[in-house]
Amino acid sequence: MIRDIAAPLKFCRFMVDLKTYSGALHGNMVDLVEGDFLGGFSTLRMSYPLERVKLLPPITPAKIWCVGRNYAGHAKELDHEIPAEPLIFMKPASALVGSGDPVRVPEWAGRVDYEGELAAVIGKRCRKVAEKDALSYVAGYSCFNDVTARDLQNLDGQWTRAKSFDTFAPFGPVIVLANAMPADARITTRLNGSVVQQDKFSSMIFPVARIVSHISMFATLEPGDVIATGTPEGIGRVRAGDRVEVEIDGIGTLANPFISDH
Repeated sequence: MIRDIAAPLKFCRFMVDLKTYSGALHGNMVDLVEGDFLGGFSTLRMSYPLERVKLLPPITPAKIWCVGRNYAGHAKELDHEIPAEPLIFMKPASALVGSGDPVRVPEWAGRVDYEGELAAVIGKRCRKVAEKDALSYVAGYSCFNDVTARDLQNLDGQWTRAKSFDTFAPFGPVIVLANAMPADARITTRLNGSVVQQDKFSSMIFPVARIVSHISMFATLEPGDVIATGTPEGIGRVRAGDRVEVEIDGIGTLANPFISDH
């Protein structure tokens, strides 16, 4: 049971002095907590300045589920039809990096794009869940960047290689509890400080409840599974030397530099 933490709670994992801890982010301070996001935790009487710690991905998922073309504007900019049901694919856990970590751009792969997204984190095991009950299985939300090697995606005709490069799944910096998430939050993606994507989650073709229910009909969702819910219109190329920020109301900002992967 979560105790002694003021809402909205922002759960994080961090490293300090070469040791890894769980924490709760409050402004520019990180409170040390005992326990974890899924099993429950409580605060300890110790805090660190945010500038002193290295934030890690707030959870290490066994599975990273993703949704393609979940905003009409994004489907249009790719010259694709709106799907009749959620279009599901996966990223490997080996692609995961945290906020502040570099994303390596393979020069041989051609165009690489940013895709800012909302990530839903599953809190309870579920299978064949009705849409009306699906949100009760979502424990919290975070920011996600579904980095994509666009030329390889088009070349291959399927998405596994294009989505699966090491570092192509920035995730974080925190998880906000589901009951503290704003009802219709806004997502904003910035490339080198300029806004390139902005939309509200009410614009999703398939809302989070529909996505969770849909996946659960063919695969068991486990605690800690992450679902990246799709990107709005405005995707674009990112190059070595760029910086991408994905900001979501109520959560914060996932920021990553992009570097060359020789």
